[in-house]
Amino acid sequence: MKTIDYIPTSKIERATKLVQTGAKVGVNYLKYYGEKIVNSDLTRDKLNEDNAEDIYDGLKSLKGSALKVAQMLSMDKSFLPQAYVEKFSLSQFSVPPLSAPLVLKTFKANFGKTPYDIFDEFNANSVNAASIGQVHVAIKDGKKLAVKIQYPGVANSISSDLALVKPIAIRMFNLQGKDSDKYFKEVEDKLIEETNYLLELKQSQEVVEACKNIENLVFPNYYSEYSSEKIITMDWMAGIHLSEFTNKNDNQEIANKIGQALWDFYMYQIHILKKVHADPHPGNFLVNDKNQLVALDFGCMKLIPNDFYIPYFELINKEVIDNKKLFSQKLFELEILRVDDSKEEVDYFTRMFYDLLSLFTQPFQTETFDFSDAAFFESIAQLGERFSKDTNLRKMNGNRGSKHFIYMNRTFFGLYNLMFDLKAKIVVNEYQKYN
Repeated sequence: MKTIDYIPTSKIERATKLVQTGAKVGVNYLKYYGEKIVNSDLTRDKLNEDNAEDIYDGLKSLKGSALKVAQMLSMDKSFLPQAYVEKFSLSQFSVPPLSAPLVLKTFKANFGKTPYDIFDEFNANSVNAASIGQVHVAIKDGKKLAVKIQYPGVANSISSDLALVKPIAIRMFNLQGKDSDKYFKEVEDKLIEETNYLLELKQSQEVVEACKNIENLVFPNYYSEYSSEKIITMDWMAGIHLSEFTNKNDNQEIANKIGQALWDFYMYQIHILKKVHADPHPGNFLVNDKNQLVALDFGCMKLIPNDFYIPYFELINKEVIDNKKLFSQKLFELEILRVDDSKEEVDYFTRMFYDLLSLFTQPFQTETFDFSDAAFFESIAQLGERFSKDTNLRKMNGNRGSKHFIYMNRTFFGLYNLMFDLKAKIVVNEYQKYN
């Protein structure tokens, strides 16, 4: 893969790149509508493919938060056209890496010396490049290490990148009113945290210590002496990406074992630690030769405050969902319903979230749940399609829900998708034995 010698870091450079990308997308639409006149049966598939290709090509050269947004979108398989899911999912572990000279320059800036002065061996060619950083192999005292290096300028461009994306997001989600800023601030704060590798080092060590007893789950060790704000060093963990494993695995027992480890890991974090790894995409998990789950990359950790946790998980209770008064009370507590809503909005969003929660909480209603149940995921896809076509929804104020929903929903969407890919059958409350 071709390497990158330069990443645009100034606001003007990055804005220009996004404008160029937008122009390409505009040309694709003109081409599509021109062909549609001649061929009325033409579907949007080719348009989606062309747009996904051009948007991804533009974002991958910017790296950083722009590419991270694509990565987040790729996890939402039920609500995006397949062409976008396939192309954006490349941002999880297939992005052009930095060139060797730029890697050496980053080391000199952080440690005052080259990686060859620090490690016994160092490969200047990246083995894995993603949205915020790339990974290199090193050897120290006979131990194989993974060294993650952050792309230059990523941290400084987050605010300006999100400012460019904000008008598009406001139109897409029909956000109204000034308090919509809380959602953008939540994303901005989390992305800034992800660029602080000293914070990631601390969070990683805390997760490893807290979750080390969960069966069939393993973690790398992290090395503070070879880490800095822009570089983090850990054990090299052998294994294949979870998506690669699910594509070839035909052993249900192994799928259940790995799925149970993944489920227990997330339930333990959410319910016991009240702080969760909010980035559950396939690139952050490996399966090793012992069929154990390897968990990586704890840059994105979401703290779950009690005033959100309590009403959020009370809505798992079917008795609460089916009690109109209690259900409405919880929707107000979670800012899904607002005091300035019209009667029409209250009725609409109450029905909408009743349908959503009745479906999404199904895995918590029984002792065991089978994530190979295609009907469950088909229902999610149908619900997504129903809302995407609902013209009434576009008339409503889309600015609703606590800011904590952004990363909690991302966590559950990602977890459900991984569990479906594994086709695992799990025991829902098994995690409690580790408390």
